[in-house]
Amino acid sequence: MTARRLLTLALPLSLVTAGRATAQSLSSGGGRPAAATTRPATAGATSATATRAATAPAIDGRDDDAVWREAQVIDEFQVFQPTEGGTPRLRTTVRVSFDDKNVYVFTRMYDPHPDSVVSLLSRRDVRTPSDQIKVIIDSYHDRRTGYEFAVNPAGVQRDYSIYNDNQEDDSWDGVWEVATRIDSVGWTAEYRIPLSQLRFAKSDSHTFGFAVWRDVARYNERYSWPLYKQSGTGLASQLGEIAGIDGIGSARRFEVTPYTVSKSLTTQEPGPGSTTLYGTKGEVTGGADVKYGVTSNLTIDATLNPDFGQVEADPAVVNLSAFETFFPEKRPFFLEGNGIFSFDMNCNDGQCNGLFYSRRIGRQPQLGGLSSDPGLVPSASTILGAAKLTGRLQSGLSVGLLDAVTQRETVGDTLTVEPRTNYLVGRLQQDFRKGQSGVGVMVTGVNRSLDAVSADYLRSSAYAGGLDFRHRFYKGQYEISGWAVGSTLRGDSSAIALTQQSPVHYYQRPDGGLRYDSSRTSLQGDAEQLSINKLGGGVTRFNFGYQRTSPGFEINDLGFLPRADQLQAYGWVGLQYNNPKYFYRRAFVNFNGWQSRNTGKLLLSRGGNVNAHAEFNSAWWGHFGFGSDNVGGATYSDRATRGGPALRRSPGYFSWAGVESDPRKAVSFNWFTQISGGDGGRSSFLSVDPSMTVRAS
Repeated sequence: MTARRLLTLALPLSLVTAGRATAQSLSSGGGRPAAATTRPATAGATSATATRAATAPAIDGRDDDAVWREAQVIDEFQVFQPTEGGTPRLRTTVRVSFDDKNVYVFTRMYDPHPDSVVSLLSRRDVRTPSDQIKVIIDSYHDRRTGYEFAVNPAGVQRDYSIYNDNQEDDSWDGVWEVATRIDSVGWTAEYRIPLSQLRFAKSDSHTFGFAVWRDVARYNERYSWPLYKQSGTGLASQLGEIAGIDGIGSARRFEVTPYTVSKSLTTQEPGPGSTTLYGTKGEVTGGADVKYGVTSNLTIDATLNPDFGQVEADPAVVNLSAFETFFPEKRPFFLEGNGIFSFDMNCNDGQCNGLFYSRRIGRQPQLGGLSSDPGLVPSASTILGAAKLTGRLQSGLSVGLLDAVTQRETVGDTLTVEPRTNYLVGRLQQDFRKGQSGVGVMVTGVNRSLDAVSADYLRSSAYAGGLDFRHRFYKGQYEISGWAVGSTLRGDSSAIALTQQSPVHYYQRPDGGLRYDSSRTSLQGDAEQLSINKLGGGVTRFNFGYQRTSPGFEINDLGFLPRADQLQAYGWVGLQYNNPKYFYRRAFVNFNGWQSRNTGKLLLSRGGNVNAHAEFNSAWWGHFGFGSDNVGGATYSDRATRGGPALRRSPGYFSWAGVESDPRKAVSFNWFTQISGGDGGRSSFLSVDPSMTVRAS
């Protein structure tokens, strides 16, 4: 094979318009210190008390409302980045109040040079290199979940939901109000967060998990109350407390969002001879989204004939592999509260998938290839209706239940390209030891109404169920976790035969050692994983694990599984230097290793890599890494020949490097380079990827 080298060069130039909000006042209004009668927080405290507001404050960014003169002052902020536990160079104060419907938060960010406050405009939920204040509330006070409400001085809002202690869902969009103001002593942010947006147990008195983070852009520093420890574990589990939230009751929440859509469709009908007659017809459809708060901690969401026309389209992908492409969920109904339905089985570079993959509901019809005219096949299956119940009981039990029905999709009057299908997901998770331990169970079910044609291709029913657990110990710095899942399929023998021959299984491989049986009408399998992690404490982190997937394991009717028949062992050790030293502000070094075999003991992969990342004192970033795969003995691909014999794989190497300049500057750039090679030195790859951003104002 002759050597081949590829050079790619990309230079996108984006003119980003951003600037200071002209509506921000530079007067001293709202800049007065609170009255001396205001109670200060105890030095070093991690808890404070909210004050009931007799009259709701005006949300205008000023602290001249009566409640702010009475509310307790929280001001014991500490630096958590670049150092951990340092004294901030700028003072920050916070006051919290509430009434029967809202939580109010007033934050004052002192700054001796208000004209240097970085205040960049952007779309909602877009992070800019601005100053910022963030309020974090764990209303269940379970140390596992929460909500984040962030704003910069220009009034750009960002919000997240938190699940599993440290996982953030940026798709959550709450309804809340905030006003910001730049004045002579710094800037302010005044929040109104409706209790209807939070979930909390039924009780006469509540204590919420609570924290506030401040970013100072020009110094590239971050402060928090209470101290957030980068060397610690989790996010929700590190929050402080805000007590005294009494008598807020259990308000019922009922929201209805109806819609109508008018469409113009092109029709095709047979004409005289072999001609085709084309025409148009109008179509009007309607539906609604409904949200109902059964209690303060249980919510029902429902959708009837939903319209997802506003959802961002998936990127175009050319996939030449044997494995299915994973696309993230973007539909609002399935995004909100999806953390409770997570049962992650495979995670790579931050993308996790497993027992529930909501994109299966309303998917593109699976039998569209049977139609002689692909243009007549619908782009998605119609969801007749879907409903879900989510929440958390006072006992620490999280509950999730989802059911959806999609209609039969046809081409013409007889050809079924997607049968009528019912999808069901149930999830329970019980926490123990204040969220440090927990067990969970999840079940999924799919039932299809098949006809004579679709029964040859699709499974009539598919069920899966799993158990997972986690346990933190030794001051929460270590965690052992695992899961076990079983699956069972039923259908016509031809459909089960296609399942056995699919790229997920490849039972027909001549050297696979698996028994292909064309007469089967069911298929069963199981999968397990066990891992141990070091989550905090000192410089070192690690994660070691082992995962087994049997040949007959199949969850792709409602989950996502690239392949079965695999035994994997993996390990990661990371060194995290979070405090400035020498020439860097923080640095990370990672060592990774992996090995996988199939159940026939054929070695599929063995390799490792080392990568390093550093933020320099100049706020630039540098990245570097190298590694190799298919080393330490002969390795094989049992998928490359699409069901044929395994193919020997050659050792390969890869390396990359990159630099990112200070994003706070008007002009910033990135540069990444990748080099790889294989086939015994007969092939190589080189890519160069520069980019530049110019901020116009």
